Amino acid sequence: MRALVRAEVLGLRSIRTPWLILLAAQAALVIGVVGLVANTDTSEPGLATKAVAHVGLVSLFSLVLGITAVAGEFRHRTITVAFLATPHRRPVLVAKLAVYTVLGLVSGLVSAAIAFAATAAALATDGVSMPTSDADLWWTLTGGVLWNAAFAAIGVGLGGLVRNQATAVGAALAWLALVEGLVAQLSDSLGRWLPFAAGQALGRLPGTDGLAPATAGVVLACYAAAFAVAGALALQRADVT
Repeated sequence: MRALVRAEVLGLRSIRTPWLILLAAQAALVIGVVGLVANTDTSEPGLATKAVAHVGLVSLFSLVLGITAVAGEFRHRTITVAFLATPHRRPVLVAKLAVYTVLGLVSGLVSAAIAFAATAAALATDGVSMPTSDADLWWTLTGGVLWNAAFAAIGVGLGGLVRNQATAVGAALAWLALVEGLVAQLSDSLGRWLPFAAGQALGRLPGTDGLAPATAGVVLACYAAAFAVAGALALQRADVT
């Protein structure tokens, strides 16, 4: 297992796609933060918390990152090398799950730092200081970091389950953009248990009336575990030739 984890870490140094995804996430984050502050009255209560909440919203990039960890290798046929290096396929997915969950966590931490700095800079242009004593601000940043890690893990499992990168990414984004919204309109009590809604609750997004953050964290962990198991079972039967 350690050898597989080391191989995944070494692989990250030789491919550009994960880093391009993470760079795009930071660009989207800064644009979102600056745009929100620039178009909102800086005296509005909770503005800083709303701005740093973009840390959780860019978890969509962490989800795509996790999908490419497996589905991207099927696309380029490099997964065959990994499967030839070990007699069993499940440890390959476990290694990817470990590495990319940590990468999602690190991405969340970097996003939190950038969101904090961008918000402080945007507020400073209007003579407003960052409300560092606001507990909600720190809860939102912390929840956003964990949301990124959870979505990266879910993405790895989804990539193993679907294996076609374009299909997996398209299905994931369609689910988050359309299906969850429709389910929430039909049943708010059911919609709050879905992945993106749970992420919003974990990130304590302002205006979100859903699960308690601790419950939301458990729900996302269960989703990650379920997708990991489904992905592992699918990989056992996958044709890699």
